[in-house]
Amino acid sequence: MSEKNSPEEVTFEEAMEQLEEIVGKLEQGDVPLEQAISFFQDGMKLSKLCHDKLQRVEKQMDYILREGGELEPFEIQEEE
Repeated sequence: MSEKNSPEEVTFEEAMEQLEEIVGKLEQGDVPLEQAISFFQDGMKLSKLCHDKLQRVEKQMDYILREGGELEPFEIQEEE
């Protein structure tokens, strides 16, 4: 990731945008091998960053606030 922002400062949306740009460059197919490897490595870092951010959000969504302000597990009731 050649951006100046550290991984903590990059939002999910920014990381996805950078990842899409990398994929687009690699799909063109005219990238020198060394640069393609660098793009691939940056893409893998961005992919992990997005995955980690999604996992954190998923854990946060496992809980909802009760009326009294306490946290309780959040369960989705499926229709039968």
